[in-house]
Amino acid sequence: MLFVLSTSDEISLELARRLREHRLVQNMTHKELAERAGLSKGMVAAFEKTGKASLGNFIKLVMTLGLVAEFNELLVYKVTTIKQMEALSQKRQRARGKR
Repeated sequence: MLFVLSTSDEISLELARRLREHRLVQNMTHKELAERAGLSKGMVAAFEKTGKASLGNFIKLVMTLGLVAEFNELLVYKVTTIKQMEALSQKRQRARGKR
């Protein structure tokens, strides 16, 4: 699935599907995953069905399934032009709106 062509709901459902796949490969029930992650069984089941969960709960599930290393490249800024490289070399304090 190409996330670039997907809606936020489609991405959520795909992430839920992938986590479910990892859970099943590890031969874990909803109850076992929930207990290990410190969540309710209903929350885990609902997430797999709807793709809806808080970011914190999603991270707990990912960590419990041993997939946290997959986050290492997530949202890493990749320089693609010389201008971007130059901008990165200049230390920016913070963005400020016009007065």
